[in-house]
Amino acid sequence: MSLFKARDWWSTILGEKEEFDQGCLCVADVDNSGSGQDKIVVGSYKGYLRIFSPHPVKPGDEVQPEDLLLEVQLREPILQVEVGKFVSGTEGLHLAVLHCRKLCVYAVSGTQGNVEHGNQYQIKLMYEHNLQRTACNMTYGPFGGVKGRDFICIQSMDGMLMLFEQESYAFGRFLPGFLLPGPLAYSSRTDSFITVSSCQQVESYKYQVLAFATDADERQDTEQQKLSSGKRLVVDWILNIGEQALDICIVSFNQGASSVFVLGERNFFCLKDNGQIRFMKKLDYSSSCFIPYCSVREGTINTLIANHNKILNVYQDVTLKWATQLPCIPVSVKVANFQDLKGVIVTLSDDGHLQCSYLGTDPSLFQAPKVDSREINYEEMNAEMKELQKIIREATKTQDILPESEKQRDITVIADVSPDLDEESQAIDSEVKAGAVPSVTVKITIHSRVTAQKPSLAVCVQAPLAVTCDQFVFDDLEPDSSETVVVSVFLKENCSPPELEGTCMVSYNIPTGIPRVSQCSFSLPLKLVCFPAQPSKAANHKLTIDTNKPPISFVTIFPDFVDPSEGDQANALGFQFLSGSKATLLASKTSQRYRIQSDQLEDLWLVTKELIYRLEEHFKKQNCKDFACTFSGSIPLQEYFELIDRHFELRLNAEKYQELLSERAVQFRAIERRLLTRFKDKTPAPLQHLDTLLEGTFREVIALADAAEENQASMFQAFAKLKSATHLVIMLISLWQKLSTDQVAILEATFLPLAEDTQELGWEETVDAALSYLLRTCLSKSSKEQALTLSSQLSMPKDTSRLKKNITLFCDRLAKGGRLSLSTESATQQAAVMPGGCATIPESDLEERTVIPGSTTIFASHGQTTKQKSKPGLSEDAAEETKSHEL
Repeated sequence: MSLFKARDWWSTILGEKEEFDQGCLCVADVDNSGSGQDKIVVGSYKGYLRIFSPHPVKPGDEVQPEDLLLEVQLREPILQVEVGKFVSGTEGLHLAVLHCRKLCVYAVSGTQGNVEHGNQYQIKLMYEHNLQRTACNMTYGPFGGVKGRDFICIQSMDGMLMLFEQESYAFGRFLPGFLLPGPLAYSSRTDSFITVSSCQQVESYKYQVLAFATDADERQDTEQQKLSSGKRLVVDWILNIGEQALDICIVSFNQGASSVFVLGERNFFCLKDNGQIRFMKKLDYSSSCFIPYCSVREGTINTLIANHNKILNVYQDVTLKWATQLPCIPVSVKVANFQDLKGVIVTLSDDGHLQCSYLGTDPSLFQAPKVDSREINYEEMNAEMKELQKIIREATKTQDILPESEKQRDITVIADVSPDLDEESQAIDSEVKAGAVPSVTVKITIHSRVTAQKPSLAVCVQAPLAVTCDQFVFDDLEPDSSETVVVSVFLKENCSPPELEGTCMVSYNIPTGIPRVSQCSFSLPLKLVCFPAQPSKAANHKLTIDTNKPPISFVTIFPDFVDPSEGDQANALGFQFLSGSKATLLASKTSQRYRIQSDQLEDLWLVTKELIYRLEEHFKKQNCKDFACTFSGSIPLQEYFELIDRHFELRLNAEKYQELLSERAVQFRAIERRLLTRFKDKTPAPLQHLDTLLEGTFREVIALADAAEENQASMFQAFAKLKSATHLVIMLISLWQKLSTDQVAILEATFLPLAEDTQELGWEETVDAALSYLLRTCLSKSSKEQALTLSSQLSMPKDTSRLKKNITLFCDRLAKGGRLSLSTESATQQAAVMPGGCATIPESDLEERTVIPGSTTIFASHGQTTKQKSKPGLSEDAAEETKSHEL
């Protein structure tokens, strides 16, 4: 809307990537031309000093070069620029430039040009003061009531006011109770300095009080100050405004009293000379800068206040008179006079957008064209409507909100894992006790099809694996551009990882501002966590995987672990994990079976997974589509329950350590309070061994903290082992029941709900809740079980008996024909019709089960005897012995 938009009279962009702030803008007749036309003086944090004399520019035209009178680069950043009578012996205006450690005063002069290039301007250094302290801001005025001269007061970052009487340094004073510097202004009517302290108070200090107070350069200790001849610096008046101030401005447009304007973060204050509030205005926006500019009616003052919504508000006291839209957020605003045009608003943004604008409206010259009278073709309109509706239906289909294909994605992420380990390991701070910890290189390529703003890459691997660098931030990607990074993955903790996979995720914004995410996953080689070793004959845990194809030589499917010289005779393979444990893989010569064995149950997982994966890949290359793996042994629930008990025991220990630490900490603080009371007592009293008790309690706290840290490390390793064993149990159940991909996903969501284990939400209670839900829905026996309600709160259980009972019951119902499904209808149908040959499950005791004739018992739990299908004419022991000889 043109009515409420600032009209651009003249504007320009200053430099490239320069920064500006509140004190970087000044408007005055700095060259003493006497024409009454102001010049714009701008200083930047890069040290550039520019002086402009704007001329009106027509819309679409560029700023004329002669508008820039002077541009010079100083050596230091410019904090503030001011124009005043700063040179003795003359009442001409000079330019004061404040740097971090220097104050410079320049004379700006112009030379009449004799050619068409125009006038020439230059600056001359009149004098400078080197500052002993880092400056923050400055103010100027006729301090002490001097006539025809302006003095300068600089506030340092540590709270010192340094006063300069033109070419000479006068004195310096420290503000009392100073913490952080605030805005500073000078009132000539009361001859005082006004600032806002870090206590959110407006404070006023008389110049005479500052002059006769103790010299800041000779500030001494408190006891010596009392004996010094100087007076103490006393504040004239204080007003608490309750918020930090952005700026202070003191004006006096009439012959009466002056007004002190303070712009806060959310309020606007107008004070009298004595600190009393004339009025205040609560702002409903975050302000950025302001300036009181005139008094159009007696007793009122007009003020411009800019905010972070790019709005410039015009107030008459507290009444909003006008609001106009600006093209940027200003950090400084001034009012200037140019070429008989008075009241031009000059704004400067933090990135260097300098604009001269005015308030008003432009007449609208638009006239609506005449409508052509023509006949309406309804058939064409109906055809066009149907076509548009078809496009709308296609655009709103469900599949359009699903992830796009790889070819259509804005950004494609590809992770390429090197087939070989790094020649020189990149492992950093690894706790693995093995001699050399290998690492593997992952090359990640990001290809952008469109413009991607602020892209960042995150590389994630599950502990105990780690990467050399997991976060990358790039510059904006142009269309058809790419970025490549290289990271190395290694084993950091001294335990085997439950997964050898990682994820790369790129987050970015498209040009419309919508955030997007693109990701990919990668698989790490098995040799990253283990190396070849001699096969072991004896082991505590054994698994047998059956296939429907003849056994494949390990030279073919494990070429990176088998010596090629062994040929096709290699039917045993050993794996030595970096954590110290071993696993052995055996291939049967007479049957289609593979056996995996190890002393630890969790160590079977990675080898079993790798075996099945490589077998599937081998037969896929041979275009064999009917290859399948099965498992007909017993699910090792007993050993799995031992890992669960070990993990839960460590969780209980963590709770106990936390309680003990809390008790000892309370005891330690109580002893401290008593000792402090004894030490502060004027009459010394015996400590009564409180110091000994404090030292003993301190040692107990340290010992408990060390024990808690050690228990935390043990719990991390126990959780990693539990996750590996859980992965193994899920795989065995899926091979045993020949589950589909969706059913395996339900199984994984049930048994692996957490990526990390915490005291607030642990693995045991989460899995127990998930199992209870399945047992009461898709695996329920009757409608009575479906009617049972589940607890809505998850809390740490007292023991694991309920969890182990639910796991056993879960496997039992799968063995008797249960089907995993999340739909509610399948549970009802399954409860009504159970598969033939499935016996009901006793409610009282899970151990009393009827074994289906002609089948094998497929899982073992506490107190349950494992039975195998025996060969005709052989006892169970003889059958087991025959089976072991076959492998």
